[in-house]
Amino acid sequence: MKFNQFLSILFAFLLVSACTPKTGEKTTKVEEPKKDIPVKVDEGNCVKWVGKPFQEEAKQNHVLYRQELTEKNYKVAYDYWKKVFDVAPAANGRVDYQYSDGVKIYKGLLETETDPAKKESYIKEIMNLYSQAVECFPAKEAMYKGLKAYDLVYTFPNRVPDEEIFQLFKEVVDIKGKDSPAYVINPFTSLLVNGLLDEKISMSEAQKYAPKILDAIATATKKYKSKNDPKWTSQGWDVVEGYAPARLEQLEGMEGFYDCAYYKNKYFSEYEGNKSDCEVVRSIRGKLNWAKCSPSDPKLAEINATYTANCKKAVSTTTAAPMCRDFMESGNYSQAISCYEEKADASTDNEKKAQYYLFIAKIYYGELKKFSQARKYARKAIQAKPNWGDPYILIGKLYASSGPLCGPGTGWDSQVVTWPAIDKWKKAKQVDPTVAAQANKLINRYEQYMPSKGDIFQRTLKEGGTYKVGCWIQENTIIRAAKK
Repeated sequence: MKFNQFLSILFAFLLVSACTPKTGEKTTKVEEPKKDIPVKVDEGNCVKWVGKPFQEEAKQNHVLYRQELTEKNYKVAYDYWKKVFDVAPAANGRVDYQYSDGVKIYKGLLETETDPAKKESYIKEIMNLYSQAVECFPAKEAMYKGLKAYDLVYTFPNRVPDEEIFQLFKEVVDIKGKDSPAYVINPFTSLLVNGLLDEKISMSEAQKYAPKILDAIATATKKYKSKNDPKWTSQGWDVVEGYAPARLEQLEGMEGFYDCAYYKNKYFSEYEGNKSDCEVVRSIRGKLNWAKCSPSDPKLAEINATYTANCKKAVSTTTAAPMCRDFMESGNYSQAISCYEEKADASTDNEKKAQYYLFIAKIYYGELKKFSQARKYARKAIQAKPNWGDPYILIGKLYASSGPLCGPGTGWDSQVVTWPAIDKWKKAKQVDPTVAAQANKLINRYEQYMPSKGDIFQRTLKEGGTYKVGCWIQENTIIRAAKK
């Protein structure tokens, strides 16, 4: 071995020996800087940032997007939100803000977006966020399904069939029951009533959910309104109160829909306060009979006793077809209508003919809740007796009662029905001064519910102009502002 080779081997040996730790000597391991590495996603669509290498960055982006969202800087908020949502949509696993905030951001972007394709993509993302939120935060299932259904009715209508939206609302009500939120009640009620009348929903299904709606309203009334809690209005229960009960009342005209208990709970107190008023006694007696209450039912028995003692004799002496009146007061409304119509067709006395037609109109209005039919027969009464104010009074009441049928119970569509109603009451006192006091009372009451000057101006309309009220009314009227 050459001397130079020997020196090289010896030097290498000494170098290794110097770098080898002695027994008992501590060593320090120097780690290389960590690189961004893909994180294995084992949480489905509900990834959290907790314990992840990107936790701090995600939390920072979360804070930044929420600040921008507060200022309604939707485009900037979106950039930060997207960064954190892409890696940790469930945030820390305890708060669902990134789903609800994502909906707000997309809705904010929609306000200024003009590209139809982008607008459509934003709407789809909103719908996806609702579904993913339910998956990741099942405890909030009712809230997100309710919000999704609400948006499909009001914000993004005509995207899916009503049956699909109704199903979402049903699931919310199944979960929440009497504690269902106010924003669910009105659209659910509308879909239920329309679906039943259009024969898209079975009677048994509607009968299951109508009482749940009424229970929710009763619960909120007891919880908020009876205690003068501001939440009664802030949560929208005042709007619900003006709409849902009136829509559900329409179903009273469907024989067998509501049971005896419903009618007793709703109408018996009215009887108790008006026992000396035979018109009230007769009407409520008819309603309980219509509901198939047993004659032995204590409340119906009491009404029957009052009727027999004070009101039956008055009916037997009337000239307005006692047999027909008996049918009506016994709750046989279809027989009563047929009876009165036969009398009207056979009569040559226009006075009696008009009375018969108005009786039919009142049955359709007060008992069967069929407004178009009620107006039809009121108009027949007017044809038979043009100078009679009562039919005009009734038609006005039909129109004034149509706010929940033609709109949400409040706002423009529900307010404009007062215009043709007031037209009819003015006509009533014009043709028949004997009803002037009643007509004036109704006019004074409903003038305050007409649209405001601001609402009229906002729609580029002018007071005194002509306006056609749609819905089932379909009449031209005069634009007027509410009197303060």
